[in-house]
Amino acid sequence: MSLLRALVGAVRSARHAPRLAAGFVPDDDVLLDAPDERLAPALVAAALADPEPAAKLLATTRDGGEWEDRDRYVTRLATFAYNREEWLTHWLDAAPRDPDALLVTAQLAVRRAWESPARAERLRDLAPLISAVAEQAPRDPVPWRLALDHARGAHAGHTVFESLWAQAVRRSPHHYGCHVAALKYLSAQWYGSHRAAFDFAEQAADDAVEDSLVRALPVRAAYDRLRVGPADDGSVPAARIDRAADRALTLSAAFPAGDPWPAEVRNLLAYVLVEQARWREAREEFGRIGPYATSFPWRAARGSVPEDPSPGSRLRSNRGDPLLGFLAARDLVRAEVARRTPLWDTGDGRAGRGGPGGH
Repeated sequence: MSLLRALVGAVRSARHAPRLAAGFVPDDDVLLDAPDERLAPALVAAALADPEPAAKLLATTRDGGEWEDRDRYVTRLATFAYNREEWLTHWLDAAPRDPDALLVTAQLAVRRAWESPARAERLRDLAPLISAVAEQAPRDPVPWRLALDHARGAHAGHTVFESLWAQAVRRSPHHYGCHVAALKYLSAQWYGSHRAAFDFAEQAADDAVEDSLVRALPVRAAYDRLRVGPADDGSVPAARIDRAADRALTLSAAFPAGDPWPAEVRNLLAYVLVEQARWREAREEFGRIGPYATSFPWRAARGSVPEDPSPGSRLRSNRGDPLLGFLAARDLVRAEVARRTPLWDTGDGRAGRGGPGGH
C-alpha cells in the first residue's frame, strides 16, 4: 500500500505542479531584502560615498515620527556600512553630533560587538554610546530598541531591561522592533521560556492597533519555538502555534499581495506554516509574498541563538544562502500541495477529463 501511495503521489505531483507554480513569481524575479523606493536612492548614494540622501531620509523619518520605517532604514544603512563605511565616516566628519549619524554608528557598533567572541564585554564597552544616543531621543523609540538589543547581549538583568522597555513603549506603545527585542529577551534561548514568550506575544497582539505588525508577534514566538525541536515536545501546545499562525494569516490578508511592507512577517509566517505542514495556506502565503524574500527567517545560523533547522525540521540547511532557502521552501510547498491534490482536480472546481464527472 505504501508503494501505491508513493506512485499516486508522484503522478499527482507531475500533473499538478506546473499549474500550482503559476501563482508564484518566477525564481529569477525574486528579490532578497529589496529596499523600498525611499531607501534605494540612499543606498546608491552611499555606494558613491555620499551620505546626504541617507541623512535626509532619516531626518524625514525622525521629524515625521515614522518610527517603523526609521527602524528599518537605520538597520539597513548600518548593514551597508558594515562593509562600506566611507559614506558614514564622511557623514560623521561633516556632522559629528548629528543624531541620525550617531544612531547608525551605534547600530553598526552593536552588530560588530555582537559578532565578537568577547560579545558581552564589547557590548558593555558600548554602554556610554548607547546611553548617549537614547538620551538624545525624546520621542524616538528606535534608540531604545537598540538599547534593548544591547542589554540582552550584555546580560543585563530583568530590572534594567524592564526600565529600558518602559522608556521604549512610552515613546511608541506598538513599535514592532521594540516588541521583537523584548520577545527575544523573554525567549527560552535567552532569559525566559517558550511559555513566557507566548504569553507576552499574545498579550501584545491583543493590545495592538488593527494594522500593526505587532498583531503577528505570536508567530515570531512560534518560530522561536519550532527552531529548537518538534512542536509536540510539551513545552507549548501545538494548538498555540497554530493559533499564532492564524493571527498572522489574518494580518497578512489585510495587506495587498506583493506589498513589501509586511514582507518579513509574511516570510516568517510561511516558514511556520511549512513546519506545521499547512501546505495550502503556505502556498497562498508564498503567493502574497510575491517577489519579496527576506533573509530572516531563511538565513543560516549566526551567533549563539540557534538558527539552523532543528532535527525534526521540514526545512533543511540552505548552506548559508537565504534566497536558496526561500526558493527551496517554496518548491517544497508546491510539491506537497500537488502530491495531495486529487488526480483529476483541475483547480477550477471541476473534475478533469477522464475523472469523475469527465468524459
